[in-house]
Amino acid sequence: MAKVEVSPMEIYKLLPRTNCQLCGEENCMAFATKLANRESELDKCKPIVEESKYRDNYQKLREMLKPPVREVILSRGERKVKIGGELVMYRHEFTYRNPTAIAIDVSDDMPDEVLMERLKGIEGFSYTYIGRELKLDLVAVRSVSNEPEKFKNTVEKVLRNTSLPLILCSFNPEVIKAGLSVIQDGKPLIYAATRDNWKEMADLALMYNCPLAVSSPNDLSMLKSLTKTLIEYGIENLVLDPGVFPDEGLLDTINNFTMLRKAVFKGGDEVLGFPLLGVPLATWLGEGRPVEKKWKEAYIASMLIPRFADVLIIHSLDGWVLLPLVILRDNIYTDPRKPVAVEPGIRVFGNPDKNSPVMFTTNFALTYYTVAADIQSGKIDCYLLVVDTEGVSVESAVAGRKLTADKVAEAIEESKVEERVNHKTIIIPGRASRLSGEIEEKSGWEVLVGPMDSSGIPKFIAEKWHSK
Repeated sequence: MAKVEVSPMEIYKLLPRTNCQLCGEENCMAFATKLANRESELDKCKPIVEESKYRDNYQKLREMLKPPVREVILSRGERKVKIGGELVMYRHEFTYRNPTAIAIDVSDDMPDEVLMERLKGIEGFSYTYIGRELKLDLVAVRSVSNEPEKFKNTVEKVLRNTSLPLILCSFNPEVIKAGLSVIQDGKPLIYAATRDNWKEMADLALMYNCPLAVSSPNDLSMLKSLTKTLIEYGIENLVLDPGVFPDEGLLDTINNFTMLRKAVFKGGDEVLGFPLLGVPLATWLGEGRPVEKKWKEAYIASMLIPRFADVLIIHSLDGWVLLPLVILRDNIYTDPRKPVAVEPGIRVFGNPDKNSPVMFTTNFALTYYTVAADIQSGKIDCYLLVVDTEGVSVESAVAGRKLTADKVAEAIEESKVEERVNHKTIIIPGRASRLSGEIEEKSGWEVLVGPMDSSGIPKFIAEKWHSK
C-alpha cells in the first residue's frame, strides 16, 4: 500500500534537484513539500517525466504517492470529472480529494420534450455557496427499452444538449456498444459488468478505453472476484457498485460501502481499491408516492456521501432534494487543514463617494459572504476592507492573535482607502471591540465599534453614520 504520510525529504531525494522551476515552484524542495501535502502533481516536474535517466525515480515516486483508492477520470471534451483518489478513510486523518460526483438520470423511453426539459434542468442547476458555484456533474443515460438503436438515438440527443460527461447504463453489451459508437470525444463510465456479462463489457471497455463499473448487489465476495478477474483481463479503471437497498436492506447498504473502504484502508486489500458507486435512484423501483420516493432518495444519498460513495446516480431534480446534498458534499470535501478563505483586500459595494463609510472584516469565507450579503441587502454604499486572518473568523482571530491592530493598520495602508474618502473613520466588528484603542493608536484612524452581528449593519449605518 502507498504511504499517506510521506516526508518532503523522501520525495526530494528522488527528484532531479535541478531547481529548474518548470513546475512553478522556486526549487525542488518546495515542490517536494507540495507533493507531500498532495497540493501538486508529480507530472508537473518535466525533467522526471521526459528524461530517461530519471525513469526509475519517476516510477518510485508514482508508487510512493499513489492513493490507496485509484483515481478514475470520466471525460467529455474538455470537461473532466475525477472520482476516487482518496488517501485516507476518514476526512480528519488528512483530507478528502475528489468530491462525490452526482449524476442525474435520463432514459431512452422519455418523450423528446421531457428529455430536453430534464437536460436543461441538469445543465442549469447551480447554487452559490460561500463564493463557490455548486453544480451537478454527470448525466446517466439509462436503457429502459433494451433496444440498441433507440438507446443510440437518445445518447445522440443527450450529446447535442449537454456538455456534461456521461454514464451509459445497461446490462446489455449490445446496447452499450450502440451508445459508445456515437461518442467521439470522451470517456463515459460503462454501467455495468456483472457475473453474466463481464467479458463482453470488458471487451467494450478495452475497445473504447472507458472506465467500467462492476455490479454485484449485496454480494461483496462476488464483487471482489469479478474485480480481480477484470484486473487480470487488463481493465485498469474500475468503479465498484455493491448495490443500494432503500428499505429493509438499508443497513446492508451502509455496511457494504463501509466494509469495502475498510478492506482497503485497514486491511490493505488493493483489489478493492477503486471508487464506489451508489444508486439512490433504486428508491424509484419500489411502491409509494413520488414525494415519498424523493425523501428516501434524498436521505439515502445523504448517508452515502459521508459513507465513501464516490459517485451517485439520482433521479430527483427537485431543489429541496439536491441542494442539501451539494452543500453537504461541499462541506465534507473541504480541506480540514485549511479554513475556507477569500482573498484579502478592499471591496467596493454600491456606488460609494468621499463620504461613504469604511468597514473591515476577516477573510474567513463564511464571515465575508455573510457580511457582504447584509451590506448588499441593506443597499449600503461603502468600502469593506478584508483583513488576512488566515481564514479565521473575527472572534477566534482576535483570541488567537490572527487579527491585531497592526494587521488592520497594515490593511488600511495597503488598500490606500484614505485616497478614496475625505474622512479617517473606520467601523470595526463588535466582536473586535477590544482592539478599538490599539487600532486608533496604530492607524491614526477614529474607530466606531459596529454591531455584534452583521445583520445589524444597515440599522447601525442609518443611526450612527448618517447622523454624523
